[in-house]
Amino acid sequence: MKRLLEAELIYGRLLDIAEPHLIARYNKALEGFGLRPTALTRFSIDMTGFSPEIADELGDRDYLDPNRVNRRFIIMTPDQAELPVVHTSFSNTAALMHEFFNANSRAINAVTIKDALYGEIEDSVSIVDDIDDLLSINEVRFRVLSAEDMLGKAAELRGLVDRLKKVPTAWTDDDMLSRMVELAKVTGDIRQNALVPDQLVFRHDAFWANHFGGVYVFLEEKTTTVICDPSVPGFRRSRPWQVSYIAIDDHARIYDFLASTKRLQLPQASWVEDSGLYQHRADMVVRGLINDADPTTDLARADRIWLQTWMHRNAALVASDGAYPFLQEMLRTVQTTGSIRMQDVAPANRFMLVRASPAHPDQWLVNRLIAQLVPRDFVSRFVFDKQGFYDAYERYSEKFREYVVATLTGTYLKDKAAFRRKLYGLREE
Repeated sequence: MKRLLEAELIYGRLLDIAEPHLIARYNKALEGFGLRPTALTRFSIDMTGFSPEIADELGDRDYLDPNRVNRRFIIMTPDQAELPVVHTSFSNTAALMHEFFNANSRAINAVTIKDALYGEIEDSVSIVDDIDDLLSINEVRFRVLSAEDMLGKAAELRGLVDRLKKVPTAWTDDDMLSRMVELAKVTGDIRQNALVPDQLVFRHDAFWANHFGGVYVFLEEKTTTVICDPSVPGFRRSRPWQVSYIAIDDHARIYDFLASTKRLQLPQASWVEDSGLYQHRADMVVRGLINDADPTTDLARADRIWLQTWMHRNAALVASDGAYPFLQEMLRTVQTTGSIRMQDVAPANRFMLVRASPAHPDQWLVNRLIAQLVPRDFVSRFVFDKQGFYDAYERYSEKFREYVVATLTGTYLKDKAAFRRKLYGLREE
């Protein structure tokens, strides 16, 4: 993973924490969770406050994710809203954190001037034993505390202000007035500063969970669809009257579900040619075949002429794999006819030809599923399914790792938003 770290392809764009007062606040939050304080004098954090350095120090990657449910968070600064989430058990953790930051920006801005917020994203289960536990999560509540007890002091001061207004003789209580002055020195004027978060409950929408090897949960108005390995506890048994179950290797049913619910953008020349997605996936296929045939090949030096020569010399291998000639044929078809008859395409090949509908709110989740089903495309895997990418990266040869890192840094990292817009049609605000 050293190469990924140096290229900022793992734990990239994190926030550096080195000021002693911030470290002290972080430690109070750790102690609030029952964890030992860090001895580090510098570490980095993501949007949730997770630190890879502290995880290494504690020997626990899940120190903010016990039982991989009811995720903990530590907010040191409003700037965390712009950071990625680099370690989570649910794909929508980042979305929930964004909602929390957006709904409570005034309180977060005010409190983090002198304090840190910490707590848990609580839901209805404390441990996940089967699919039914995942299906029980309909909404989450943010339980929020503060390291220096700013929230508690603000609540106490508000209570004393109310007493001063309502009790005629309260102004003669010198001890109470002294306490109000003492609290106000810490909290400031609570009539002007919103120190208490306004919104704490948020809906838990469609998501992927890393439990049981990965479970996709898609929500409709009256039904829920679960896509995962059939061996997962509760598969086809949990709430069968309400839930439709699809095996992760049942490409036909997965495609039918995503297409019928308008979650897929089907092949049309208008986007296929402009995006370059088919050429991209064809290139990924060929380079993957080259690595399979000879893991010591230096793909960084493989220009177009070299690639064509290799394919001619290894025509039988390319033909037996089938993916490259299939993509070339489909590209010619869409250029000639303007579309592709998907019912004529083998179910296992359909996901090479589609992308998530950019207009659907589940676009990121659907692209994650497609990336899992098209594993040769390591770029898409990195963009949408980083855990799957990291697992695959561990199995790559050293030369292929060099090529993968060079490809990602030379393409995706140069302008992420533009890359996602071109290849996947994602237009992000």
